Amino acid sequence: MNSMALKGKNVMSSFKSLRISCMILAALAVAATASAQTDAQKAFTAIKTLPGSWEGKGSDGRELHVNFKLTGGGSAVMSEILIPNEEMVSMFHLDGANRLLLTHYCAAGNQPRMQASVSPDGKIITFNYVDATNLDAPDAGHMQRMVLTMIDPNHHTEEWTFAEHGKEMKEFFDLRRKM
Repeated sequence: MNSMALKGKNVMSSFKSLRISCMILAALAVAATASAQTDAQKAFTAIKTLPGSWEGKGSDGRELHVNFKLTGGGSAVMSEILIPNEEMVSMFHLDGANRLLLTHYCAAGNQPRMQASVSPDGKIITFNYVDATNLDAPDAGHMQRMVLTMIDPNHHTEEWTFAEHGKEMKEFFDLRRKM
């Protein structure tokens, strides 16, 4: 083999090695980005799988429907709870990388904001009261907590806690994706 052919073979081998190295680095960067997600970002990613129609029953046996919709260019998820004679909307969104918020537009006429904490396995997202707009007094009736449990891609539960004058009332929704 002449020296020109040998140099060409070495250059091609070097380019091939460089290309493989770049692909490995790119794969590692993607993996690092995915694992670098905060709990809030992971929880929001899970909530972004909910869009569609859901149906189930409340604690009192009443049928209910919940529609989820991705909105705001993927920056928010809207939940519309449809119970006979009662409709409410909740918006889920990130506030920076470490804070997942829920604003609930309640039939009580106020808008509590709740911040998420996430279970170690990521399946339970608990939103706890932070503050509210249009709340007459701190002990006036408002949603205090919502626990979202992701059972599987087609089944989740929501436990809502309403607080008023020191008393709590809970409502439990067992929801399945409408096929």
